[in-house]
Amino acid sequence: MPTTDANKPTMSDDTRIDRWLCAVRLVKTRPMATQLCEGGHVRVNGNPAKSSTKVRAGDVLHALIADRERIVEVVRPIETRVGAPVALTCYVDNSPPPVIREIAPSIKVVRGEGRPSKRLRRELERMRQSGRGG
Repeated sequence: MPTTDANKPTMSDDTRIDRWLCAVRLVKTRPMATQLCEGGHVRVNGNPAKSSTKVRAGDVLHALIADRERIVEVVRPIETRVGAPVALTCYVDNSPPPVIREIAPSIKVVRGEGRPSKRLRRELERMRQSGRGG
C-alpha cells in the first residue's frame, strides 16, 4: 500500500515568489502577494520581482509588507501553504525590529457613561442658556 505524505509541503528546486510568500505565511493570500510584486514592493537579490519570478534556496528577499520592511533569506522553496511552525523553517528572518509608534492618548470609554439622560440634558441646556443671557 503506497503511503501519501499529505502533511509534507511540495518541494522543488524553485518556486514562484507569489506562491512562496503565501506558503510561508508572510502574506495572507496569494493575490495579496501578487499585488505586492506588481506594486514594486518585493525585490529578489536586489532586483525588482514580478509575481512569476522564481526563488531558490539562498535567495534574499526585500519586501514591504503591511508597512514593515522584511528581509528574508529563502531556506526551502515550497509551493503549498503550511502551518506556522513548518513555515518558520523555510526562511531566515533578518528583518529589523518593527517600529513602535507612540500613540496619542485616547479617550477611555467608561461603562455606563454613554448618552446623557433626559434629566441631565435639560440641566445642561439650562446652564448653557443661563450663561448666554447673564
